[in-house]
Amino acid sequence: MPQTHFLLKWLVVLRPLHAAAGYQVLLGNSSHEDTREAGYLKMFQEQRLSGVIVSPIHDPAEQIRQSREMGTQVVLVDRKADASQFCSVSVDDVAGGKLAVSHLIDLGKTKIAFVGGPLTIHQVADRLAGAREAVRATKGQATIKVYKAHAQDVISGREVGLTIAREAQENRPNAIFAANDLLAVGLLQAFSLKNSIRVPEEIAIVGYDDISFAQSAVVPLTSIKQPSSILGTTALELLLDEIDNPQEHQHRQITFQPELVIRSSTAPKTLDT
Repeated sequence: MPQTHFLLKWLVVLRPLHAAAGYQVLLGNSSHEDTREAGYLKMFQEQRLSGVIVSPIHDPAEQIRQSREMGTQVVLVDRKADASQFCSVSVDDVAGGKLAVSHLIDLGKTKIAFVGGPLTIHQVADRLAGAREAVRATKGQATIKVYKAHAQDVISGREVGLTIAREAQENRPNAIFAANDLLAVGLLQAFSLKNSIRVPEEIAIVGYDDISFAQSAVVPLTSIKQPSSILGTTALELLLDEIDNPQEHQHRQITFQPELVIRSSTAPKTLDT
């Protein structure tokens, strides 16, 4: 059968690399559901694929061991790994959370809210940890309150936004760090369309991921940018090397740094790019 790779959750553009190498690519999305992730991995273990690039929800060590016993190589994306066992490619989400909230604090915001969830997702937990680091660095001048979202989508962001809008004005945060851009877009919708809360004058918002329509949101969104294309191509390069050179291959753990992209949700419109 043709050699095949499977990407779980991370739908990155890999066509130039995999086409040149003569491989096919299968894509799957677990939607952060344990049972779907386990089902995909089991199915592809049974197919005896050449390699899997996986962005797991939880510790995948046992599933990786089983995959390797079936002759399938594995590279992790978006999760640090033991470099002695397998390759991984990730972004420093703790640094990203710290970068987002430090930006808000530099703007004079002291009542910070974090919107994200479920907190069992390690990327969300890491971003919150970074946010808390930034707040601790103010030595009490800033505070942070966590609003847990049911999911990482626009609807969940809108629900949290409506909750915040119902709070007395003196109790509301004056800045929000959302764990991803979809949540941030939902917050913008709740504030601008339903309750006339001005962004960024009353509440500044920072998202995460810098997805394609962050710039075209109702208020262009300040966001933490991840190098998605580099993540995907680096993961594939590592996987191809392990498949093609199993004896000489050396496992590597590669971590990239995120970048702050400033737009109108925290700054004057003249700064939009």
